[in-house]
Amino acid sequence: MIANADLLEILRTVKDPEIPVLDVVELGVVRDVREESGKVVVEITPTYSGCPALQMMEDEIIAALKAGGFPDVEVRKVYSPAWTTDWMSAESKAKLKAYGVAPPHVREAEPLIVLERARHTVACPYCGSSNTEEKSEFGSTACKSINFCNSCHQPFDSFKSI
Repeated sequence: MIANADLLEILRTVKDPEIPVLDVVELGVVRDVREESGKVVVEITPTYSGCPALQMMEDEIIAALKAGGFPDVEVRKVYSPAWTTDWMSAESKAKLKAYGVAPPHVREAEPLIVLERARHTVACPYCGSSNTEEKSEFGSTACKSINFCNSCHQPFDSFKSI
């Protein structure tokens, strides 16, 4: 029997191709890893259903586990429940900030009917100022927006809260 902790340790070596300071475990993409009849099964949930990095993550998960001595690996995509930034730890969010990406805000209970997307003040990851503005809802990836700090005059990505 393979210990899940050993499998998770291998998966922690697989970095998100779009945000290389986070691995797929701390990003919350890996939902489960287990052995089934000698095969390692990894369940993943993409941050977005159309995430362009998903295939690369899947390939790197398989490669890492095979390099770790597990020749039979299957990656299964799980879409329900949908991925949420709530699955990211405070440590992961701190790594994003140190990397220059504003981390997602803590989501509060939302009303049942939302007529428009709530806008939250995003603190600049460089100077901490809240005097920022969103320049584009879509940044370098679909999960980030482009923002600008009016205090230190730095552009920066902000990881969207989902």
